[in-house]
Amino acid sequence: MSELTEDSVRAEVRAWLEANWNPELGLVEWRNKLADSGWGVPTWPKEWYGRDLPQGLQAVVDEEFARVGAIGVAKAGIRTLAAATILAHGTDLHKEKFLRRILTGEDTWCQLFSEPGSGSDVAGAVTRAEMQGNKWIVNGQKVWTTSAHHAHWGLLLARTDWDQTKHKGLSYFIIDMHQPGVNVQPLKQMNGHASFNQVFLTDAVVEPEFLVANVGDGWAVTTTTLMHERRGADGLRTWAMGSDRKGRAYDEERAEIATTMEPYKWYPQRAGRVDLILPRARETGHLGDPVVRQEIAKLLIMSKSAEWTARRARAAAQQGKPQGPEGSLGKLVASHVARAAARIHTQLSGADALLSGTDSPMNGTIAEILVSVPATSIAGGTDEIQRNIISERVLKMPKEPSIDTTKPFRDVPRNTVR
Repeated sequence: MSELTEDSVRAEVRAWLEANWNPELGLVEWRNKLADSGWGVPTWPKEWYGRDLPQGLQAVVDEEFARVGAIGVAKAGIRTLAAATILAHGTDLHKEKFLRRILTGEDTWCQLFSEPGSGSDVAGAVTRAEMQGNKWIVNGQKVWTTSAHHAHWGLLLARTDWDQTKHKGLSYFIIDMHQPGVNVQPLKQMNGHASFNQVFLTDAVVEPEFLVANVGDGWAVTTTTLMHERRGADGLRTWAMGSDRKGRAYDEERAEIATTMEPYKWYPQRAGRVDLILPRARETGHLGDPVVRQEIAKLLIMSKSAEWTARRARAAAQQGKPQGPEGSLGKLVASHVARAAARIHTQLSGADALLSGTDSPMNGTIAEILVSVPATSIAGGTDEIQRNIISERVLKMPKEPSIDTTKPFRDVPRNTVR
């Protein structure tokens, strides 16, 4: 294009879709065409399946896809974090091997960060990777790993140097999840779902070329992954839903979503279901209660303020500005919104809020909200972690005193043994 304007981009993508979109294509076949054209991820570099468009023009492309009902590239799940991390830190080999299959949806991913003895303290990982011969051999345990049971690849943070300080002794790998040294076991949650897994790594093998960045740079790479994860926790992430249109591509997308989104189907309840508050208030006759009305007003104000903050972050990203504090702010306020919503649901339903089954409020949805909301304050970095980030990086307050960042990690007291 000679000049990048909304009109020129709209005309070009519209013409391409008119010439190429066919709902009777297989889903992978169609997404390969998207990858070749660059319209699937137009803001990515041209050499890696994009078109180098500024973020501000992404919305134009999205509008044209929606206008004709064209399916986009695969975006649900951890694969988006994998793609962002590989684009930022990966080698050309990584990009050639993984990016296209991420876009087509042929590969699924999981994130191997948290451990039993170091949940939000990700840098406290004790899973170790040692170079033996010409391969990395990995031993340890990871936990709270979504979708590990069907992932092809994992984003792995492991300790490669015990004599370095806590953050400097870590390295970042891409690990094949389909090998004998990887044992995945589901974890049953109190809300009845089993979205997460614990993963035991016993002499698991990582080829040397699957090290991301350099040995010892694991924390910097991890920070990129977490930054994108928190950016997606602002409450505005589009929930993957299949179209009811007819055609092979639509059929295959619905099947993909049913599998990929299965671990996440309780996430709307985890967020508190603010959308149900007013209907439930009317249904239960509490809308005229001044105390309840006041709490609902507070919740809706906080929820709308969080939405505006998230939109401001999106607008900044579209202008090419670096990530600001909005990710951690959005993550923290999401916890406050979820807890406030759970309290109001309890006020509206009373003791019945604890019931599940067909005779319970909304067939158990309210009960599921109450037992799912606590996860919001934990997953993706606890509220305490977000407050530290905000205080230190946004408010420029002194860092919290630490006894574990200046000495060799092998000398740091911890809950687990090497």
